[in-house]
Order: sequence, then structure tokens, then C-alpha cells
Amino acid sequence: MAHRILPPGSTIGMLGDGQLGRMTALAAARLGYKTHVYAPGSEGSPCAQVSAAVTSAGWDDLDALETFARSVDVVTLEWENVPVAVVEHLGRFTPVHPGGKVLSVAQDRVEEKSFVNALGIGTAPWRAARSAEEVARVVAEIGPRCILKSTRLGYDGKGQARIEPGTDPADAWAAIGSDAGIVEGFVSFTCEVSVIVARGLDGTMAAYPAVENRHKDGILDKTLAPARMSAETAAEAERVARRIAEALDLVGVLAVEMFVTPDGGVLVNEMAPRPHNSGHWTMDACHSCQFEQLVRAVCGLPLGSVERVADAEMENLIGADADRWPELMAEPGARLHLYGKAEARPGRKMGHVTRLLPRT
Repeated sequence: MAHRILPPGSTIGMLGDGQLGRMTALAAARLGYKTHVYAPGSEGSPCAQVSAAVTSAGWDDLDALETFARSVDVVTLEWENVPVAVVEHLGRFTPVHPGGKVLSVAQDRVEEKSFVNALGIGTAPWRAARSAEEVARVVAEIGPRCILKSTRLGYDGKGQARIEPGTDPADAWAAIGSDAGIVEGFVSFTCEVSVIVARGLDGTMAAYPAVENRHKDGILDKTLAPARMSAETAAEAERVARRIAEALDLVGVLAVEMFVTPDGGVLVNEMAPRPHNSGHWTMDACHSCQFEQLVRAVCGLPLGSVERVADAEMENLIGADADRWPELMAEPGARLHLYGKAEARPGRKMGHVTRLLPRT
């Protein structure tokens, strides 16, 4: 069946108003598309600053959602925790990518792990838990060193609690602030990597090379592209990402975060059906960046080349790190990206800088 191609001049609806939406809107504008952002309290937001239109309304405002849907040609998102009911409501009036099926898997860690395991893809050992008592039983099963996470929401270390020998399960349960959790056992790994894969309306896929991610205080600090690992492990990481995207019937981009085990295998940690922090390096080091790929995918265009023109190191600017902008602007070869956020707070992503390196 022929798929619908949206020509330049069409309007893309964006659910969510943060920096990922902003960078997608900038990529869309370069290709001749307009962006209309929808989110609660979105006036003056990073995405609103560069969008042609803004709707600031709640996720439960059905009339505003319908008006928004009728004003755009396709809807996508920068945040996978948009309520599934919102996506389904919008889908009555205009195409939405990714759709509710994808979000229902990505929004719940138990659903996510179950989905991945059903594909024959490995993860760390895990169990669902709904009380401190269940946490204690799970820890007894899978080992004394674990991490407890809320099944929904939670990112950049939020909604998580480490469990070590001697940790009181009741304290860990209280710390995540949720009535549903997942306990994941620790695994030995040599590094953390991610693969971002784009998938179009016609099912074609393009995957960026696996990159290495280094975290600080639960937040991504640096991404090294490409990851320093064997060709066989890199190929397996890409295969896993492609398999998940295909099984989800995704249209858009998908980031899959993985652990590389000492024997060169990979275990899936998390996934996100949207542009991802670990893909920001593609803006400066690839022919087509992850944000352009999202635009191409949802508009029915051919996917762009994922070939990199250089190796890269991407550094996040967290909180007061953004105050270094004068020196970063003066640094030869540094590519600075600031997100237009008015207030720098501890743990808040204010921008990033990419440094290009000779291609290996």
C-alpha cells in the first residue's frame, strides 16, 4: 500500500515542548516544514521559541486536542509519557507516530521488559513488585545488589533506589514514591551503549552506530561516537535495536540503551521511542541527524544517510555548566547547542557541546 508523503509546507504537531521538540522543530524548518507544539504551560518553552504555532492546554482538554489535531498534518512526540488516551484521541483526526501501541510498551518498565524478553532479547534479571514485602522477596531471589525503579515515569535517576546488602526494603520502596515498581538485578558490564534506529512509514530502517554513554549522578554526562567495542558486538547491538523497532511497528526513531557484557554480548536496559540525549552528536557528525530522521519518517520521506563524517564526543551541560558558554564559544571546533531555558537548576539539561574528532 502506498504511504502518504507530506510535502514541504505541511505542519507537524509536536507533543511536548522541551529541547527534543525544539531540535526537531529546527530540523523540520530546514526541510521546509512548520511545527505546532502542544503541551500544558508551553508558552516561552524551548520548543515554542522556534515553532510556528503553540497550543498551551492540558492533556485532558479534548476540545483543544481536536482543534490542534485538525490544524496539523501529522503528530509526533518528544516525550513518551504522553497519555495513551491522548494519542488515541488525536488519531481520530490525523495520523500520529509513534502510536498508542508503542507508548503502552514504552511507558511501563514491566511491559517493556516483558516485550523485549518475548523477542528472545536478554535483559538484566528482573521482577515486578508492588510492596516493600515483595521487594524483599525479589531481592532474596535475584541477589542482594539490585536497583528498584518505579514502573512509570522516572528518568535521569529519578524514581530509583539502589539496594545493597543491609538496605531496608521499606526505605527503598518509600524512596521511589510509587505504588508499582520493578526490581532489576545488577549485571557485570564493560560499558553502557545505545543505538538509535529510524523507521519509516514503508518499513525501511536506518541505524546510527552504537555509541558509548558515560553517566554522572544518574544523568548522561558524555557520549562517545562510535563506541569502542568489537565489530561483532556493535553489529549485535544494531540487530537488537532493529528487531525491537520492527516488532513495535514503529514509525519514527527509537533509542535502545544496552549493557555490554564481558563476553561481548548485549543486554537491553531501556528504550525510548523518540530522539534521545545520546543521539545529539548526530547533529554535527552525521549527514542526517536523529531529529531530521524523525521528520523524514513521520512525513513519509526517504530516510537520510546515517553515515558519520567524523567521530564525536558529546558533553551535556547540566545546570550551571551552561555558564561556560563564553569559553565554549571560543573553543576551536566546539559545536555549542543551548536550549533556551530561562533558569539553570541542578540536574537540568541546559544544552550540550559536541567536539568532532578524526574518523576512525
